[in-house]
Amino acid sequence: MGAVVKTSFRRPVDDVRQAADVSETVLRLAVLLQAGVSPARAWGHLARAGDPAAAHVVSSMDDGMPLAEAVAAAGTSAWREVGAACQVAVVVGAPLAESLRGLAVALRDAQEAADDVRVALAEPAGTARLMGWLPFVAVGLGAALGFDTFGTLLTQPLGIGCLVAGAALILLSHGWTSRLVRSAQAGGRMPGLDAELIAIALSGGVSIERARAVVREASALRGGGVLATRAGTRGESGRGGAGARGGPGGGAGAGSSGDGAAETGGAQVGVGTSSAGAGAVDAGAARGAGDDVDEVLALSRTAGVPAVELLRASAAHARHRARVDGRLRAAKLSSRLLLPLGVCTLPAFLLLGVGPMLLSVMSTMSVSL
Repeated sequence: MGAVVKTSFRRPVDDVRQAADVSETVLRLAVLLQAGVSPARAWGHLARAGDPAAAHVVSSMDDGMPLAEAVAAAGTSAWREVGAACQVAVVVGAPLAESLRGLAVALRDAQEAADDVRVALAEPAGTARLMGWLPFVAVGLGAALGFDTFGTLLTQPLGIGCLVAGAALILLSHGWTSRLVRSAQAGGRMPGLDAELIAIALSGGVSIERARAVVREASALRGGGVLATRAGTRGESGRGGAGARGGPGGGAGAGSSGDGAAETGGAQVGVGTSSAGAGAVDAGAARGAGDDVDEVLALSRTAGVPAVELLRASAAHARHRARVDGRLRAAKLSSRLLLPLGVCTLPAFLLLGVGPMLLSVMSTMSVSL
């Protein structure tokens, strides 16, 4: 049991460590950009400082790859999210340094949430891994006490039956426990990223519909997303009225133009929510991403306030909610792991440990008689 559970549990640990490196690199990059260093030179400075991801980005850009694609190809899913944010900021003309600094904070928050879940999962997963050795300990204990455990399991028909049944129960316990641990672990996508990307796009002064289109195009760098699926169903329907003013120069600007963008996006939000059923492939995922963005944009339109800060607050709330949900899953895991323990591990302990000892005693008594 130890190998299966250990493998499925350590993969997210590596992802968390890599996410920590990503947030640190992105924050350093944002500081360099705010100091007036160009993006290419900033990546070069980081590469010369020994950052492997930055070296990969520089190498890709030297081969002619665009900046956003080079960043997305730097490694883990966190880098794909950074690449998507870079593309959104470059397309709409949003301040890249400010966008990356906000994304670095979001990545750090997501990493801390993943750390909390990982710590909460460590105890039940470790207990399950330890209990998985019980059947093997029982076999060794019987042999240590002087019983012919191995001979009984390998030569007697009933012993062979105990061996086969016990091995089958151990394999079943392995798979069952691993599936329970995997289901309790956090997903790979950063919570609230769709709202963060929309906020970056709106900070560049574009309309809501244009922001959705840019984020939808950038979703290809991170493997798509719920918001991209939902926004794809809106494509042409939101181009009347407000969409005619959705060019890069009009929309969420400062002062009255910012309020105009909120009012502009209102009609499009109404269109999106009225046809939500067409894009709802997965109701749970849509509720977690697209619907939250729709609600925030609708609130922005109703209140007449810029949506950027509302979207970033929504993204922070999504990360907090993911942290709480992860701790709840870890708490439930402790009780759920009792099922494979009682149904598989303990019967395997009896079949491989107690059963052969009884059979050995019975065979010894029959021979003596």
